[in-house]
Amino acid sequence: MTVATLADVLDGPRAVAGLVVLGWEDARAYVLAAEAEGRPVILQAGPGARAYTPLRVLGAMFRVLAEGASVPVVCHLDHGEGFEVCRQAVEAGFSSVMYDGSALPLAENIDITQRVVEMAHAAGVSVEAELGVVGYAGGKRSVVTDPAEAVAMAATGIDALAVSVGNVHLMTDRVAAIDIPALQAIGKAVPGLPLVLHGGSGIAPAMRARIVAETVVRKFNIGTELRQVWGSALREAVARDAGRYDRIEILSETVTPLAEAARAVIRGL
Repeated sequence: MTVATLADVLDGPRAVAGLVVLGWEDARAYVLAAEAEGRPVILQAGPGARAYTPLRVLGAMFRVLAEGASVPVVCHLDHGEGFEVCRQAVEAGFSSVMYDGSALPLAENIDITQRVVEMAHAAGVSVEAELGVVGYAGGKRSVVTDPAEAVAMAATGIDALAVSVGNVHLMTDRVAAIDIPALQAIGKAVPGLPLVLHGGSGIAPAMRARIVAETVVRKFNIGTELRQVWGSALREAVARDAGRYDRIEILSETVTPLAEAARAVIRGL
């Protein structure tokens, strides 16, 4: 299957999982999970992964997995901090980029997003933007997305819009209180534009399913809950034989449990 864009995979009645990748084991597990479910998947490289692994390496790794997969795989830059990193991601082979100007004044966010859209679309790459601020558990507070601002952002030609309606990054419990009427109001303001919820780990599976049924959210970003599974699997693999030292042998034992957890996420959307 060829590498896909957001525009390719977000046009159906179900949502697609945007799964946060930190290395080879989770990227491989997520593609295996998507193939087992017969569903597309979005592999996402966020700032943490990019600080550890060069962007060009992540882009190449994503494309190798996508080009060998039996389902559509989006190679996505998550939370691009500026125009330049989005440009570098396009050059590195990413098929989708997110420019996150949500902390900027609206006019500046829209202006840079427009530049990213023009650059990315010229290369056949999709663009996600963000309005409002999705906060962090125990950290930066959220700012709810304004539907009127969403109308202005949609005019840039973006392919998806990340919004803030009670979702929070890095939640370890599934207790996020999502404002579905607010989501519906944003969707009504920008008909035809798929919405995205970051901080999906904090949203209970039943609520995710309800959101898909009642709104135009078509992408959920999931990271924390899968990192928890990977960490537990790694600890078990290390403890299983204290005499082992081969990292490939140890790390490979994280793939199956992580793929099973990812399958459950994908199946529920």
